[in-house]
Amino acid sequence: MPWDSVPWFTEGGAEHSSEVARLLAYAAFAGAEGIIGNSDLQVKALSSPGSSVQVMTGACAILNRAAGARYQAYAARLPSADTVNIAATGATARSDLIVARIENPYSYGETWNQPADPTVGPYIFTRVISGVPKTTTRVKQVRAGDSAITLARIDIPANASAITQGMIKDLREMANPRRRRVVRALRGTWTTPDEVGNTRYPSWEEFPNGARWDIEVPEWATKATIMATWAGLDQRNAKDSYGHLRVVLGSLATPITNFNCDWVGSAQRFTFVGGGDVTIPASMRGNVYDLVLEGCGASSGYTGVLEADGGATVFADIEFVEDPTEDAV
Repeated sequence: MPWDSVPWFTEGGAEHSSEVARLLAYAAFAGAEGIIGNSDLQVKALSSPGSSVQVMTGACAILNRAAGARYQAYAARLPSADTVNIAATGATARSDLIVARIENPYSYGETWNQPADPTVGPYIFTRVISGVPKTTTRVKQVRAGDSAITLARIDIPANASAITQGMIKDLREMANPRRRRVVRALRGTWTTPDEVGNTRYPSWEEFPNGARWDIEVPEWATKATIMATWAGLDQRNAKDSYGHLRVVLGSLATPITNFNCDWVGSAQRFTFVGGGDVTIPASMRGNVYDLVLEGCGASSGYTGVLEADGGATVFADIEFVEDPTEDAV
């Protein structure tokens, strides 16, 4: 019989195989593995550093890497924090990898020990893979056949027995991190040209006027990539202009983009792109803030200005990202 004869889900008391159940999990996770929520399964030092660390509560998806196990995944949860011991170092520093690992002796090709009670297992553990290279970031680099996900690496100096938070490198990845992109545009609304350059750094002004939009920050967002384009800015006065551009979301500002436009005897149009990454603190998540394009002239030395007129267009492009390694509060 070429098929697994009982597909999910069949009535009449049909018995479904574990492989078909794991196929369902694989499809639900879109073939990905990792933690489910961005704060899940964080590895933390004890409040009073000691010879153990704690893995905090959470859930995860783990691909089945047993021989012949195509399109299979496990879904697992940790309802209470798990404490794991870390061996002290001697005269040499050491790096240990902290992983969540499935140890299922019933999956074809696996050789794990059978539990005393098969009905309750356990079949998943927090494991310490000791003595890995300090460059290790994924469990597959050291144990390619394990059905496991990486949580953290602990880089322990020589002659140390207490693990501090500074030794712990967060290596968690999300199975399906959420993203949301928002794009806004404004074109040709300036019948009276709006200038940048009269306000001097470090003071800023909205530029051009009207380049301001209400943006809702997703409750799950931990960082955002913001890109702004000032297209078709006009320089028509016979002086060089120099200044700065940036984007502000609430209290968060992107890195500064400089503009330097030399007067060559006739009107010219310029386009500038600026922005960067910002970390979203927990206090901002779920709230609405102004996204504002801003500009200013150099602190001194240049008197020329750029202007937005009927031929100019500005764009604001922001992508919110869910990233478990961003521990903003």
